[in-house]
Amino acid sequence: MKKRTLMTTLMVAALLCGGAVVPAVQAHADTTTQASSSSSSTTSTTHTISKSYVVYGAGAPESAYSTLNSTMGVDSSFEKLTATASDYEKYIGNGTTTNAAMISSVAIAPSDPGSGVRVNIKKYDGESNITQVTAQQYAMVAQMAGVTDVTIVVTANRAVSGESALTGVYKALAADGQNLDSRNTSAANQVLDATQGAINENSGDSSYPGKLMAAVGNVSKQVAQDKQDGQTDDSAQIQAILTKALENQGIASKTSSSAQTTIVNALITFRDSPISSSKTYVNNVTNTINNVKNSTGDLMNKAKNWANSEAAKTAVKDAQNWFQKLIAWIQNLFN
Repeated sequence: MKKRTLMTTLMVAALLCGGAVVPAVQAHADTTTQASSSSSSTTSTTHTISKSYVVYGAGAPESAYSTLNSTMGVDSSFEKLTATASDYEKYIGNGTTTNAAMISSVAIAPSDPGSGVRVNIKKYDGESNITQVTAQQYAMVAQMAGVTDVTIVVTANRAVSGESALTGVYKALAADGQNLDSRNTSAANQVLDATQGAINENSGDSSYPGKLMAAVGNVSKQVAQDKQDGQTDDSAQIQAILTKALENQGIASKTSSSAQTTIVNALITFRDSPISSSKTYVNNVTNTINNVKNSTGDLMNKAKNWANSEAAKTAVKDAQNWFQKLIAWIQNLFN
């Protein structure tokens, strides 16, 4: 009898909703998915975050913080951090730098499960100050490092290439209790470096970065899947997979052989990193591939509000309270 009452309750609720989609209430708690390696006891993890962070570059003056916040859409709910030279050495490990050289700032917030990584590069006071790294590179590299289901905004108060911005992303994850495996971040950072040459060679084509990073994402997915199926792809096999992926994106002829070789070498490092043994990575990277492949320019996420802004929280809470009241009213009909 209880089962029949519950079924009736749900059916009536659906009818009263008139077929409208009731907003799903998602818990943005820490979500860590762990998968065992097929070849060893090593495990790799994919991470999202539980709240929003803004990470200022140590070289950005505090006098610029107000404009940086406005540019990135940061409000009082964002936890504030600073990315230093020592953070760069810890998370990027590509040589040494100084605090003064840490200019790029990032804001990062959780987004819906299954949304992958989206990145916006915003102009600072009307100036495009991230001069080299593209939104699509940031998104795919963050995914390959083990980050997923987040929206990231990048900017800088003066012109910089942008390589250090990922330091802020990795530091925010660590502050949230999600420590990324340094082998994964190192491999991902190599992909960032490896794809830069091809993007520079095609700087006049705004669609090229999205197509290239989608191709690279698809290769990483195939290499990871093959590894989990017991096959370790060698450089020639990875090159063949990359060639096909570039052809599928229509950019094989635009990507020089030297650039392809550099990318293959970076993907070999990815193949040997723990995350390539993660089934969760294979699933999650598809979401980010879909985000980057048709995107052009600096704005991958057109949403005006952060996922956990105060307005969004209020809307979700109101929807939840309304639906709970509706269910309670229907259940009372059967009492």
